Amino acid sequence: MTRKLLIGFTVLLMTTQGFAQQKEEITPKNSWLKAGLSASIPVGDLADYSSFAAGLELSGQVMATNNFGLGVATGYTHFFAKGDGDGFGAIPVGLLLRFYPESKGIFVGTDVGYTVLTNVNDAKGGLYVKPQVGYHNYNWNFYGFYNQVFRKEAYVDIQNVGITASYNIRFK
Repeated sequence: MTRKLLIGFTVLLMTTQGFAQQKEEITPKNSWLKAGLSASIPVGDLADYSSFAAGLELSGQVMATNNFGLGVATGYTHFFAKGDGDGFGAIPVGLLLRFYPESKGIFVGTDVGYTVLTNVNDAKGGLYVKPQVGYHNYNWNFYGFYNQVFRKEAYVDIQNVGITASYNIRFK
């Protein structure tokens, strides 16, 4: 499964590079930070352990073309345990890919990378994919997402569905 994800990710990157028209330089007009908050519900086997997750998201984005954004994404999501448990955290480090058909309106995208787990005995994390569909304008992004962290032990994959609101912090 991991090998298929890496091959798919590599093909995606090679394909997008073929279509992207590179800007000459990164400027305040084509790059910015995104900071946001997310709320989600664990699904799959994780729903037996946690009923809610909340997180902070931070990403940097550069518009490779007028419609295609590339960047890096990170953050922190805390999965609250049912009952007396402490819960655990997830810290993703990945690549952000987004397609904006118009300068304002609907967008689609995904984050792909590796998630590190915190407060879990002997758990190392795994590769993740986070497809998104949402609405954007000059200052804000609102989107729904599905997130899955693929782990060696398939029965402990981490899956959650949620919403995020992020603000575009522009450089001046």
